[in-house]
Amino acid sequence: MISEIDSAKQSASETAPVTSYQKKTLFASTVGYALDGMDIMLLGFCMPMIMAYFSLDPTEAGVLNTITLLGAVFGGIIFGVMADKYGRVRVFSWTILIFSFFTGLCAIAPNYETFALFRFLSGLGLGGEFGIGMTLVSESWPKSKRSRATSIVALGFQLGIILATLTVTFIGDYFGWRWAFAVGVLPALFVAWTRKGLKEPEIWQKLKDNNKNTISVGKLFKNPRTTFTTIGLTVACTVQNFGFYGLMVWMPTMIANELKLPFKNTTFWTISTTIGMVVGIIIFGWLCDKLGRRPSYIIFLLISSVSIWFYFQQTDMVVLIVFGSAIGFFVNGMMGGYGALLAEHYPTDARSSAENIIFNVGRGIAGIAQVLIGYLATKYSISYALALLSGAYLLSAFAFFFLIPETKGKDLE
Repeated sequence: MISEIDSAKQSASETAPVTSYQKKTLFASTVGYALDGMDIMLLGFCMPMIMAYFSLDPTEAGVLNTITLLGAVFGGIIFGVMADKYGRVRVFSWTILIFSFFTGLCAIAPNYETFALFRFLSGLGLGGEFGIGMTLVSESWPKSKRSRATSIVALGFQLGIILATLTVTFIGDYFGWRWAFAVGVLPALFVAWTRKGLKEPEIWQKLKDNNKNTISVGKLFKNPRTTFTTIGLTVACTVQNFGFYGLMVWMPTMIANELKLPFKNTTFWTISTTIGMVVGIIIFGWLCDKLGRRPSYIIFLLISSVSIWFYFQQTDMVVLIVFGSAIGFFVNGMMGGYGALLAEHYPTDARSSAENIIFNVGRGIAGIAQVLIGYLATKYSISYALALLSGAYLLSAFAFFFLIPETKGKDLE
């Protein structure tokens, strides 16, 4: 009888119409993540020009990636906690203002040191945006559609890649990298709509009404089971970011510098890879809701480990472009599940903190690993360094198998 009732509730949840509020949270969070992606990838796509302008070697260039992602760690912790205390929508707006402002200032940086400082400060806003947007959607959408909804948010980053590509192709290539970063200040205009068009999720508002919107970071480690889960999720987020940024930040540099191919080839490769990512994210979100979180991740991680090793042994541009879609499908398709996955393991008073801290600590560790890629690129080659990403995906699969429990169909607390 109980199973029949649960089945009826599940069916009703699947067929219930999407509300106006759910659409608004989805739109705002997706656009916010698109602006996040645009900011990050502007650095990646402009890197050959920046390296030439400031006379940087690959290791120094890797430091720029690292310092941006380290800023995201601090921003993730600070703004994640603030969003649990003061509200998702308010703090979400602050994060966008911060990374827009300092991205714009990168356009007038007089030297490498100042540019690096502005990248760190923009990283503060970038780190806060991801988890808060994912929390908004996770708390407003039904559990039967939660992973698919957060997958749409993840698609925002792919839109950001396209926006960054177009910005660099039509502005950076013609007017210089500084003008490309100047465009990065425009997302600040989005904040006015965000503050006017959104209200706080009901589940958080009830918490606030009962004066329970406290700082609850300790709940990420409240007992051994939760602590192991937090460690496993941090490993998974580290590998996800290490693989993605290693691929998307260094591949354009490999094409332009190591393979000695025209920079425009980067655009073709990016489009192919991004198409694969979009399809992968959509399918992965659906798979998580149908098959479950753990099996979906383990399948994708094992395939990524094998495919990425063979991919970076290739040097033919046609092969790299064509099979870039397959790499994008598996390597970044998994981004479609993280918003729901992180939300389901922690209570409302710690959810935004968990989303931001875990994902951005992973992003920060991955940022340090970018220096390793830069070092190996100097000592050997970029293609050799990127091929070593293969082993990281096996480590993540291990974390899902032994440390992270299944949460499919779980009600948020």
